[in-house]
Amino acid sequence: MDDFYNQLSPFYHLIYPDWDASVELQGRQLSEFISSRVEGEATSILDVACGIGTQSLGLAALGYAVTASDLSPGAVDRGRREAALRGLDIAFSVCDMRQIGSHHRSGFDVVLCADNSMPHLLSDDAILEALRAMHSRLRDGGYCIVTQRDYAKEPRGQGIVKPYGVRESGDTRYLIWQVWDFEGDHYTVSMYFVEDDMTGTSARTRVMRSRYYAITTDTMLRLMSEAGFQAVERLDNVYFQPVLIGVKAR
Repeated sequence: MDDFYNQLSPFYHLIYPDWDASVELQGRQLSEFISSRVEGEATSILDVACGIGTQSLGLAALGYAVTASDLSPGAVDRGRREAALRGLDIAFSVCDMRQIGSHHRSGFDVVLCADNSMPHLLSDDAILEALRAMHSRLRDGGYCIVTQRDYAKEPRGQGIVKPYGVRESGDTRYLIWQVWDFEGDHYTVSMYFVEDDMTGTSARTRVMRSRYYAITTDTMLRLMSEAGFQAVERLDNVYFQPVLIGVKAR
């Protein structure tokens, strides 16, 4: 998985039609949600799957004290550079989300795992380990926020194509798509980037592969409860993916 994101990190922004606008939008949506849920003033956020910083950058720009980590050194390095370009102070580091209990301090107002990152862990036991670590880093009354795909609505099978469309960066045009291949509740994602410099008759194709567990939101909520979170629930229409939340009891 870390190799997948090391390869993807230079191109990750191309997944979005306008990554900078998405950084701003997602930060604002998460901030509004946090303000409506967390008792007292929420100022500190731990992003345990920060990638190149899509959520962390947006939240830091709104004044939150953001600590961010990810399994991929390449993604973390890109996140640091993006923060520096924006004049944002974010504490980035490399860490498996299951190991955050020994890597990060405790007492955060919010622990965040966004953008379908948790399903990279391929078993209930591995996810439960991560959720327990997240629980340990929160203050009493703090919130865990997980966002993920609604796999109950996704087709299963082989060769499922997920197009992203055409992007342009400088003088290069990219055609981007994913192909999903299921085996039971797990699937392989092959992500393709076709690079065309629009000067000749050939193009370069890159492909990156990773594995996911198509865990349902009901199962994720059950595991959150088992990890010690209370008042667990799913919320729709507040973010581009379903939002699963739980609170650490006071």
